[in-house]
Amino acid sequence: MAQEESTGAPLAFGAHIPFVHELGVELLRMEGGESTLCYRTQPQHTNSFAVAHGGVSMTLLDVAMAVAARSDTPELGVVTIEMKASFMRPARGVLTARGRRLHRTRSMAFAEASIFDEDGQICGHATGTFRYVPKADPAKSVATD
Repeated sequence: MAQEESTGAPLAFGAHIPFVHELGVELLRMEGGESTLCYRTQPQHTNSFAVAHGGVSMTLLDVAMAVAARSDTPELGVVTIEMKASFMRPARGVLTARGRRLHRTRSMAFAEASIFDEDGQICGHATGTFRYVPKADPAKSVATD
């Protein structure tokens, strides 16, 4: 049986990530140093041009890289050390983010990710560096009301 988040939802990402859950990001693939995520642009997540806000794109890129980085080490978490992103065109509709681990050391991972729109056109690309850490203890998470 799959692990579950405290909300009872499946622990798809291997960790409880409330922000990603709130956005509605779906994990489609997490294996062999690669990841695929899906996100359907929501009106409340758009900018003044009615396209996905840059913060949503940054989140998708960050999570796609992080998931790819730890795809072979589910017992570990990762934290983002640095990230560089480029936005190439507006991100609209159903977005797919694909991440790939480029290199790994004992404590660090180097990754890249791209976001594609529903027509398969690239919307953004990022590279990042991640540090492997022990998974967060859910008992020590921030309490919410």
